[in-house]
Amino acid sequence: MNLYLPYSNSLTEYKRFLTREVKCGDIGIGGNNPIRLQSMTTTDTMDTKATVAQSIRMIEAGCELVRITAPSINEAKNLEVIKKELVAAGYQTPLVADIHFTPNAAEFAARVIEKVRVNPGNYADKKKFEEIEYTDSAYEQELDRIRQRFTPLVKICKEYGTAMRIGTNHGSLSDRILSRYGDTPLGMVESAFEFLRICEDLNYYNIVISMKASNTQVMVQAYRLLVQKMIETNRNYPLHLGVTEAGDGEDGRIKSAVGIGTLLEDGLGDTVRVSLTEDPEFEIPVAKALVDRYSIEKLSKHVPIESLNTENGKVNLSYNPYDYQRRNSNSVLNIGGHNVPRIIADFSNKEAITPATLFAVGYNYSIPMDKWNINDIACDYVYVADNTINFEIPGTLGIIYNSETWKAIENPVRQFPLFCGEEFFKSEQTHPLVNFIAVTKDVITKEFVDKIKKATNVVLIADSFNPYAMPELRRLFISLSEQGIKLPVIIKRNYKDISEQEFQLGSSAEIGALLLDGLGDGIWIKQQNCASPQLTNSTAFGILQATRTRISKTEYISCPSCGRTLFDLQETTAKIRERTDHLKGIKIGIMGCIVNGPGEMADADYGYVGVGVGKISLYKGKEVVKKNVPSENAVNELIDLIKENRDWVEKV
Repeated sequence: MNLYLPYSNSLTEYKRFLTREVKCGDIGIGGNNPIRLQSMTTTDTMDTKATVAQSIRMIEAGCELVRITAPSINEAKNLEVIKKELVAAGYQTPLVADIHFTPNAAEFAARVIEKVRVNPGNYADKKKFEEIEYTDSAYEQELDRIRQRFTPLVKICKEYGTAMRIGTNHGSLSDRILSRYGDTPLGMVESAFEFLRICEDLNYYNIVISMKASNTQVMVQAYRLLVQKMIETNRNYPLHLGVTEAGDGEDGRIKSAVGIGTLLEDGLGDTVRVSLTEDPEFEIPVAKALVDRYSIEKLSKHVPIESLNTENGKVNLSYNPYDYQRRNSNSVLNIGGHNVPRIIADFSNKEAITPATLFAVGYNYSIPMDKWNINDIACDYVYVADNTINFEIPGTLGIIYNSETWKAIENPVRQFPLFCGEEFFKSEQTHPLVNFIAVTKDVITKEFVDKIKKATNVVLIADSFNPYAMPELRRLFISLSEQGIKLPVIIKRNYKDISEQEFQLGSSAEIGALLLDGLGDGIWIKQQNCASPQLTNSTAFGILQATRTRISKTEYISCPSCGRTLFDLQETTAKIRERTDHLKGIKIGIMGCIVNGPGEMADADYGYVGVGVGKISLYKGKEVVKKNVPSENAVNELIDLIKENRDWVEKV
C-alpha cells in the first residue's frame, strides 16, 4: 500500500469534482452545470452551406457546442458568416474555433464566436521530432517567446468575453516539451500549465482544459495528474474529456467509453466529445448515453462503500493511479501472473449447449473436417452452471460448472468447479489445478482471509450486484492487497434488461476503469436480455484491447475527420480495415492531416497521413518513409510497407 495525492473527491462513490464555471455564450461549463456534449464538423469550413447544414444536424442530435476547424485566417473569417447563418435559422448554439499553427486565425475567431481551442503543442512551436538540450535560461527564453506569441489572443478573449480551451494532445507535444519531460502524462500537463500561467498572469480565467490521447492509459493518467496538480495549486478549471482517434464502429465506442468512462467514474469531466470516424451527429448519442449513466436519478442506486484510509491528505492505495502497473498476482494454471487477462463466457441461461453454441464465442466446429476452428477472439472459459457438455470440447477451452455438478463428472479434463465463498473450504472434493471462488466485498472477512491465504490453486471471481459496481470492486481489490492476498482475480459484471448500447458503454466504462488501474486478471460478463453472446464476447475482448491489456486484433488509430481532412476518411479507413484486419497486434494510424498525425504515428506501427489534396505520406513508427504517394495507390503502398518490414501475414 502506498500514499498518493488525490485526484478525485472519492474513489468509493461518485462525487463530481467541482470546477469553476466558465461561460461560453449562453451556456455554462463546469460548476453545477450538467456535463455538456460537443462534436466537430467534418465539412470544409469555406463551404458555408454544408457546414451550417451539418451543424444543424449535430445540434438537433443534442450537440451543445459545435467545433469548427479554422486552419487559416480565411476559415476564421468565414466562421462569422456561419454564425450569422445559424442564428438566422434560429440556432444560438456556441461555436468553437479549432486552431492549430495559426495565431492570426485564433485572434480573429476570438472576436466573432464564443470559444477558441488552442493546442499548446503547435500554437507557437513546430514539431520536427528533434531532441534539444536546454539550459534553464534557454528554456526560460523559449517560454518568453511563447508568452509574446500567446498574449495577444488572451487579451482579445478577455476583452470580448470569449472562452478558451487549452487542449493538449499527446500526439502533438512540442519538441521542447518532449526534450524536457519526455513523451509522458507529466509533459502533457506541463504543456497546458505553461499556457495556463500566461492566462492567469493576465487575469484571464475563462478556461477549459483537456488532455487527449489515443492511448487510453496515457489519457487517463494525464487527466488524473492534471487534476492532482490543480488541487495542489488551488486551481479548479473545467475539464473537456475525449479519446483522440478512437476509430469507428464497435471499437471506437468501446475505446471512447473506456477512456471517458473511467474519468467519469472518478467524478471528473465537464464536457465530453466522443471522437468517431463517422459523421459527427452519430457521436452525440454515444456521448449522451455515457453521460446519462451519471445522472442524479441513476446515481441514487449506488450502494455506499467503505471509504479508503487517508493520511495527511493522501489516499492509501495498492496501485499507482498515475502510472500503469498490473497488480502482482500468482499464476494459477493460465490465469494471473504474466498471463494475459482471460475471458469467461456465460452460458448459464442456455437450455442446452451444443457445438453450434460455441460459435458465438469464437469456436466453429467443422463437421466434414471433424475439427474446431478457433478465431482471435475465442473465449478462454465457458461457465455452464448445471448444464452438461456431451461433446468433445476444443483443446484451448475450459468449462466451469457449479461445484456440485462438477463433482459428478467422472473425468473432469479441462472442467473446473465454481464455489461460492466459504463453500470451498467445506468441500471434500476440489480440483488439483484451479478452483473458482465467487466473492463480494462482504465475503472478505478475517476468517475468510485466514483460510484463503493458504490456497494455491484458487482464482477469485470478484462479483457485485450493485448497478454501479466499479467503486465497490475497486474497494474489494484494495482489501485483498491490504490482506496480502495475491490470488488471481476475475472481474465479473451482471447486466440485465438494458439496451445493447447501454450494455456496451457501461461495461466498457466500469471494467475498463479497473483494468486501467492494473486490477483484474480477466473478465466475466453475464448479460440477460440485453446483448447477444457474440456481442458480449466481442465487447469483452474490445475492452481488453482498448485498455491495451490483451491485443487480439488489429488496432486502428483513426481520427474523426474535420475540415482539415484531405481525403474521405471513412471510406479510406474501411478500405484499410478490409485489407489488414487479420494482422493481429499491429497498430495502424489513419490521419486526415498533419496536426496529430506524426505524433500519433509514434504510438502506431504504421501511419497513413494526408499531406495534401490526393497526397499521402506513409510512416513506420514516427518516421516518414514514403512521401506524397497518390491516394489511389496509397493503400497498396501501405500493404507493401508492412510486407517490407515482415509484419505481413496472408489471410487464412
